[in-house]
Amino acid sequence: MPLGDRNGDKESRYCGVETEFSDNMPQLLEFNIKGGFDFVLAPLFDPAYRPSLDRGSGALPVAGSDLVLSPSQWSSHVVGKISSWIDLDSDDEILRKDSEICLMQELAWASHLSLQACLLPAPKGPSCANYARCVNQILQSSSNMHLWLRIPLRKHEDGDIMDDDLLGADPIDSWETWNAFRLLCEHNSQLSVALDVLGSLPSTNSLGRWLGEPVRAAILHTNAFLTNARGHPCLSKRHQKLLTQFFNHSVQVIISGGLVHSSVGAPEAINTSAASHENSDIGHPLRSYLYYVGYLYQKMDPLPEQELYELSYRDFLQSPLQPLMDNLEAQTYETFEKDTVKYLQYQRAVSKALLDKVPDEKASSETIVLMVVGAGRGPLVRASLEAARETSRRLKVYAVEKNPNAVITLHSLLKLEGWENIVTVISSDMRHWDAPEKADILVSELLGSFGDNELSPECLDGAQRFLKPDGISIPSSYTSFFQPITSTKLYNDVKAHRDMVHFETPYVVKLHKVARLAPCQPVFTFVHPNNSSNKDNDRYTRLKFEIPSDTGSVLVHGFAGYFDATLYKDVHLGIEPTMPTPNMFSWFPIFFPLRSPVCVRPGVPLEFHIWRCSGSTKVWYEWCVESPSASPIHNSKGRSYWVGL
Repeated sequence: MPLGDRNGDKESRYCGVETEFSDNMPQLLEFNIKGGFDFVLAPLFDPAYRPSLDRGSGALPVAGSDLVLSPSQWSSHVVGKISSWIDLDSDDEILRKDSEICLMQELAWASHLSLQACLLPAPKGPSCANYARCVNQILQSSSNMHLWLRIPLRKHEDGDIMDDDLLGADPIDSWETWNAFRLLCEHNSQLSVALDVLGSLPSTNSLGRWLGEPVRAAILHTNAFLTNARGHPCLSKRHQKLLTQFFNHSVQVIISGGLVHSSVGAPEAINTSAASHENSDIGHPLRSYLYYVGYLYQKMDPLPEQELYELSYRDFLQSPLQPLMDNLEAQTYETFEKDTVKYLQYQRAVSKALLDKVPDEKASSETIVLMVVGAGRGPLVRASLEAARETSRRLKVYAVEKNPNAVITLHSLLKLEGWENIVTVISSDMRHWDAPEKADILVSELLGSFGDNELSPECLDGAQRFLKPDGISIPSSYTSFFQPITSTKLYNDVKAHRDMVHFETPYVVKLHKVARLAPCQPVFTFVHPNNSSNKDNDRYTRLKFEIPSDTGSVLVHGFAGYFDATLYKDVHLGIEPTMPTPNMFSWFPIFFPLRSPVCVRPGVPLEFHIWRCSGSTKVWYEWCVESPSASPIHNSKGRSYWVGL
């Protein structure tokens, strides 16, 4: 059975077990399923088989025919394990040829069985070119089966003592092995990782790289477990945290190895093969490890309401809104209006501005002119009126909106809410409206995920002509931020379009399976009202990111963009990761992809350039990496993506 359910999270987490070869697959499966495991990671071929020793019988030494299990059993309960002796980059020509033949035979058999996934053995040496070539050929076929490359979770660091020899004697950064392999296979989306979790773990930053990689399974070795006071298996705090992160990324856990905790009541010699267990009712020798993994899963904090709402948006690419070119639909307004946190922040900002504008002794006699530009269906009007009520200040409100459909709603609200004597609805683009009087306060909600990407600067520059010289703009300023990220999922989703246009388009996305590689840095800042005589909103910024030295090499798939806005004085609104507005969901980050991912080695800075450009009818961004290797300048002249004026 699955490890457990979490409120609203529909993706179940499963726990499997790695087994030895058995020619009695039904018995093997029955024993482990009855023992509580959801699936087996099982060899499909007898490990003693070598094609060069075959006498021409034509019968392959497989674990039973396809008839011994039903198609649903093969598909749901078996992950194939390709023979671990295979070494396609061996200097021994016979071994290399045997490996090539057997790899093809085993994967062909697995495909015939309709297995969902097969585990490939870890590369044996520093080179994996021939191995990757053969796997890439298989991936080019029409099979939907996923291939998991086994990689020990370790990184060579000063003072490290390697506790496993799965990759041989040479201490290396196993991420480098994975990266080389996936680059040789052209980032194929059917190639994933199965990480061997050992007794010692790399640094936190080194581990963080894997959060942006397509990790499908964590193979948890029994010798990685500690022993608690009662003699039962448990994991270190670092292992627990890692497993929790894996659970959050839908990674399946596989228990591997023999029994090493004698308190379970079974001898160490017991293994997961069913051959030595005629009676499966005696209990599974690894059940205590399964129980512990289930315990870790079920003690995780429940997903907060906001995360539940955003589940379906995780790592889903969306085109940014074009609020000037397009009129928003009712459903879009409805979604944004549910974000009560955002409007409470606006209400706080308006309240503070009203108190600064009108002293207490004039509260009953002085009326403040407040203009909401881009009023939509009225949430900012409502927030402003609520601020006036709580501060006992008098307001005259102009609600300016260009969308004629939203204007209909605003007019209906005048009667429904009793606003007829306070609010005047203006059906016009704020940039072209000729206001009958000047405003004391200008309120707008024109921010995009990157701050300026929905053309707030251009709109507010046009609207500020009807703001008094001492008038207040809410927001008063906003700054965009950037950070480099690894996200195989997002990169492959963009790559699937097979064109340059999509690689030169920023996307709004709820980031989830990503590795954030360096702290955010500020990009562009805009201040309102803009009292400069030259209102030029074009910008250029050069950023230099330093990846923490203990991270190791990284692959940069693109950059995540955020914003932070000052509404008024100390009232902020934003999504920058170190200072986000809690429980606000109106904005997801924005993702700027790279046409070719950039590998950054330890100690080498990542230099990035971004431009904000404008013409008579559009605004666009151009971006590129200069170091450690130069990329093309993306979106030159706004050829692929722009925001219409």
